[in-house]
Amino acid sequence: MKDRTGIFAGDDPFAITHDWLEEARAAEPSDHDAAALASVDETGLPNVRTVLLRGLEKDAFVFFTNYESDKGQELLTLGKAAFVLHWKSLRRQIRVRGLVEKEDGAVADAYYLSRPLGSRIGAWASMQSRPLASREELTTANDREASRHGSSPPRPPFWGGLRIRPLEFEFWAEGEFRLHDRFRWTRDELNAAWTITRLNP
Repeated sequence: MKDRTGIFAGDDPFAITHDWLEEARAAEPSDHDAAALASVDETGLPNVRTVLLRGLEKDAFVFFTNYESDKGQELLTLGKAAFVLHWKSLRRQIRVRGLVEKEDGAVADAYYLSRPLGSRIGAWASMQSRPLASREELTTANDREASRHGSSPPRPPFWGGLRIRPLEFEFWAEGEFRLHDRFRWTRDELNAAWTITRLNP
């Protein structure tokens, strides 16, 4: 596609995403990897929340969560997700849709160990998404888990990574007078070649 140049150039959507993320790292004041993540509950009603994409692999995105949370259960049950990265400073966004799998091994262990001790204890203390009677109940649970695990808490069995393997990307950059640039990359299955289409803004 001859007019897919500049920030849209290249044959690998993961490489383009990496480049945009690096630009955002320098331009955004905080959390350049914050994404609005969508899932669907058992009734078909969508949910969306912000997560931090802590891993960009050669063919996937990874974030970490409590598997027993609403998002964990919804994503693991359906096995599909969508998210958007939006950078106001760059006037760009990336939309992704794809398949979900659990990352419950070495990648999750390494990320858990990289977190501050308080965050590792907090993963044990919080029954994420479930009702909480009071703030005091949470701090009591946190104190209890800190006493139980000390300075070397293991990764909880209910906490780990979720990997999103894309079937679709859309790259968007703002244009003057709303004449934006949009390119959609799609494939029917994970090992298939990408089809690239320019979209109307």
